[in-house]
Amino acid sequence: MNIPPSINTIIGQQPYPLLFTIISGSHLYGFPSPDSDYDLRGVHILPVQEVVGLETGNETIEVSEFRESLEIDLVTHDVKKFFLMLLKKNGYVLEQLYSPLIVTTSIEHEELKSIAKNCITRHHSYHYIGFSATQWKLFQKENTHRLKPLLYVYRVLLTGIYLMQTGVVEANLIKLNEVFNLPYIPDLIAQKLAGTERSILSDINVAFHQTEYQRLCNKLQEAYESSTLPEVPSAKVALHNLLVRLRAKSYEL
Repeated sequence: MNIPPSINTIIGQQPYPLLFTIISGSHLYGFPSPDSDYDLRGVHILPVQEVVGLETGNETIEVSEFRESLEIDLVTHDVKKFFLMLLKKNGYVLEQLYSPLIVTTSIEHEELKSIAKNCITRHHSYHYIGFSATQWKLFQKENTHRLKPLLYVYRVLLTGIYLMQTGVVEANLIKLNEVFNLPYIPDLIAQKLAGTERSILSDINVAFHQTEYQRLCNKLQEAYESSTLPEVPSAKVALHNLLVRLRAKSYEL
């Protein structure tokens, strides 16, 4: 995809070296509206002095700006915080790490992607069950029935099922539906691509989507029960060693 110049400008203004930065959100999921903001996520590396000293650096940096008519939302975490999140059943950080929409990268980014395969466990299914439940409640709560929460429901559940079945992180709904072939997904995506972030579904069969939501929740539970993924991550030592090297490298800089 073409990356707007203003994104590179904001990235270049960050105070610390970046392990990687990627585009997440609707662009990653395959259904950005013309007015969708750009959700940038990444990992920064605090220098040793700002980790061990009395004055410590920010573990999380957040920037929200309008540039050239674009809304840009950037969130980066320090490398240690990000690694600790990888060791938990956190699907968000996995999707960020494996996003193909890369703005900046590094040799260590590629190394981390290899290491993090050993962070994926059966219990990541809980993240996707919980996330889908939140989005379904949001869809139901709004009498207008917005399109975005419904698309998130399907994206999240299919990502979770696919992860349990293959051990591969895939967050793009278009690619996921090449596997699952749900006939109503292309039309929902087409409406989102042509509409706005707050597009409303007219003449929506809520009962049908309620049935589909429950069916896919059950399928995710079945995928969890039959998954051959490990119970716990085994990447802690490798992450520790990479963290030490990154801190040492930052001290040299």
